[in-house]
Amino acid sequence: MKTSINFYSEIEGEIKKFLEQYYSKNLNLENSLSFQKEYDNPVDMIDMISCFIDNNNKFKMTLWISLDKDVYICVTDNNLDNLIKYIYERYPY
Repeated sequence: MKTSINFYSEIEGEIKKFLEQYYSKNLNLENSLSFQKEYDNPVDMIDMISCFIDNNNKFKMTLWISLDKDVYICVTDNNLDNLIKYIYERYPY
């Protein structure tokens, strides 16, 4: 099963600005209020999660991750460390 990272915003273009900063290139998004990216290896999502938390005061959006089918966890400053530890413990490969 693939895992996913899901961004949501109520402000037009907010997610696009964040992703363009993260990838350092211009992007064309189909939906400017949400974005989803799937990962085969959940450990690969940690860089983007960390970048989001480091910059969450600059962007008005939320980040949810899904490690199991139909289960979503909102990423916050308060749960970031525990989420990262959990991902590394659950997916040690």
